[in-house]
Amino acid sequence: MAGVKSLNGTIGVTQKVTADNCASQKGAEVTTLFELAETAGLSTGIVSTARITHATPAATYAKVAGRDWEADKDLPEEAVAGGCKDIAAQLIDWPAGNGFEVIFGGGRGNFMLESQADPENAEQTGARKDGRDLVAEWQQKYNDGAYVWNKEGFDAIDPAKTGHAFGLFNRSHMQYEADREKDAGGEPSLAEMSVKAVDLLSTNPDGFVLMIEGGRVDHAHHAGNAARALTDTIAVAEAVQAVYDKVDPAETLIILTADHSHVFSIAGYPERNNPILGIAGVADDKKPYTTLGYQNGPGAKLDEPRADLSNVDTTDIDFLQQALVPLGESETHAGDDVVIFAQGPWAHLFHGVVEQNLVFHVMEHASDLANRAALAAR
Repeated sequence: MAGVKSLNGTIGVTQKVTADNCASQKGAEVTTLFELAETAGLSTGIVSTARITHATPAATYAKVAGRDWEADKDLPEEAVAGGCKDIAAQLIDWPAGNGFEVIFGGGRGNFMLESQADPENAEQTGARKDGRDLVAEWQQKYNDGAYVWNKEGFDAIDPAKTGHAFGLFNRSHMQYEADREKDAGGEPSLAEMSVKAVDLLSTNPDGFVLMIEGGRVDHAHHAGNAARALTDTIAVAEAVQAVYDKVDPAETLIILTADHSHVFSIAGYPERNNPILGIAGVADDKKPYTTLGYQNGPGAKLDEPRADLSNVDTTDIDFLQQALVPLGESETHAGDDVVIFAQGPWAHLFHGVVEQNLVFHVMEHASDLANRAALAAR
């Protein structure tokens, strides 16, 4: 988001910081593409199926030495004493331009008071202890704004009459795509959120910058659950197509990439048309093995032999693929290079093997945002 590599566990700061140390982040903050865009007069938006205060969406606006400082309750005493703000508060207080025109995602609890009952489940409450009702504060900032928390409210947003839209569709992360229809309040799909965001942002003749994340692909892999990871990946593909169909591809740079890989593998020699979630063959231990598996994760049990999958429906949405190394809580990231797909103006600058911070520099070059922001600031 800023072209500057930072330390793992930090957001929006340089490598001069010490992780989880508030004092160290002062003066180490970086300027993001979205801040340049707001200064230059463009519209901005963030869409994620994860909490909107989670790592990727937070990278567009937040400056923190601790990525887990999502609400004030998460701040260590040193950060509170040092005056550092939590990520949710930074989103509402974001000083760039007139703020994000579009915010769609999860994480409602980080914006609500601990005394407020969640609209989908009265037994759950908000997370904030500082007395700040951030949803109410956002509503007071924008007389052209629409705050929504369910599918009905989302569908009712009229881009022609709405200057700012704020949608928080779950107390924490949004549902996996496979479970979305079961949500109590109803949730829009990633494609629906993306299209609505483009409709809202396109009313600005100067253009827009929009970040869209299918954040739960990562979570399903961590759970060792390939079915949900793949279903959410399909949702990402549908969102890409939906956005492509809404914009002018000759004047819109669209970039698709990932922040990391997982220890996820395809193995064996399954027959053509065999289900990707199915059995690939039989191993030397006389037990079937699946095409998909993980190097580590919940799919391996400590001190237990590999399970016999002969009578197991491995295509079930809840099936956890077998793993080699037992990690009961979470599968890990991996070190594979990830791809960058791009089309549109200046997309040709992506070729070969590149450092990840190049992505920012291509986006900034294609939009000339640094110069536009500097001119607008004079």
